[in-house]
Amino acid sequence: MNRVVITGLGVVAPNGVGVKAFNKAIKNGVSGIRHDPQLQELQFSCQIAGKPQVTDELKSEYFTDLELRGFDSTGILYGVIAGVEAWKDAGLSMTKNEEPDWDSGAIFGSGTSGIDKFRESIYKIDALQTRRLGSTVVAQTMNSGISAYLGGKLGLGNQVTTNSSACATGTEAIMMAYDRIRLGQAKRILAGSTGDSGPYIWAGFDALRVCCSSYNDRPEQGSRPMSATSSGFVPGSGAGALIIEDLESALQRGATIYAEILGGHVNSGGQRGTGSMTAPNSIAVQRCIIEALKNAGITGNDVDAINGHLTATVKDSLEIENWTKALGRRGVSFPYINSLKGMTGHCLSAAGSIESVASVLQLHEGFLFGNKNCIDLQQEITTLIAPSKIPLKTFNLNLDIIAKASFGFGDVNACIIFKKFKN
Repeated sequence: MNRVVITGLGVVAPNGVGVKAFNKAIKNGVSGIRHDPQLQELQFSCQIAGKPQVTDELKSEYFTDLELRGFDSTGILYGVIAGVEAWKDAGLSMTKNEEPDWDSGAIFGSGTSGIDKFRESIYKIDALQTRRLGSTVVAQTMNSGISAYLGGKLGLGNQVTTNSSACATGTEAIMMAYDRIRLGQAKRILAGSTGDSGPYIWAGFDALRVCCSSYNDRPEQGSRPMSATSSGFVPGSGAGALIIEDLESALQRGATIYAEILGGHVNSGGQRGTGSMTAPNSIAVQRCIIEALKNAGITGNDVDAINGHLTATVKDSLEIENWTKALGRRGVSFPYINSLKGMTGHCLSAAGSIESVASVLQLHEGFLFGNKNCIDLQQEITTLIAPSKIPLKTFNLNLDIIAKASFGFGDVNACIIFKKFKN
């Protein structure tokens, strides 16, 4: 089995577009959550959101004027920017060759694609204007649109596909890429996920009353993972991308190696027991973590830090409890744990990949970012782990192993074990 490493990073996040800006933001606790006038106009309960700030100038660096004509898919936009950034960051060529790159592929997840384009198309169809839909409506609205765009821009000749597993999508995509590289079926895979912005994505969650509505006048304080005063998650969007590569290939190219993937696990609770469409089966969550450790060849005692799913809902304390049982650690012996969502909101299908980029940066540069808006911990959490294990500010820390997990609607789970690279 091949060793698998990470050689490139790309990100489009609410608090930073591009790895450099994102890295600076998470170190300094910068929030990307803002008041959203459109949500207010549409009378949403939650009127704040984490939406990446992408300028027209930046768009033109990744798309031609012809491609941008009639283009209306924020998910594809974010994914292409993050994916191409990761590709370039890995030192891979953007030269257009006649022959596809048979050794390179993409597994890039998405929750939905081009929902605004769908809406526009429906209006045209209903107005008997089907012939005016345009030539790119299919590519923008098919769920695999993001991987298709990336495959074409980079000339990828290996597997090019899109996975979709709700909020576990990004973490699952990385695990799928890891498995393919480990088995020698590709030399490198561009892995990640993306998520559209806007009310037509977020409305269903607002209707479920799981979104934050108590901080519309204080946007940066709205997303409060693990906090006793949390009132639901803040919707977000963006994309994260990682180049997952065979170690031998990376060394031959002289590539920068950000981290190694030791292993992981993906499973489902089957919506049995405590599990449902919207709630996790705790046994399945614990099993996912335990199997990830086993697959990585480590024990719970080897984990230095956890980047949790932790969405700022009442389920946060249950997630902490599941971690304590799976790792066999609690109180002061529990690893450090943080949640990116205090700064970005919950980026849904993009969450796992954006948070994985943050996890890898922490390993590579030796720091742990602080938990924003977490000054008042849920009492259930303080009975399980020491408050000192939930840092409020960034500090330098030489980390060796980070466990990253994501849990999604449909009772699906994914956990990855990242390790600081040592040849």
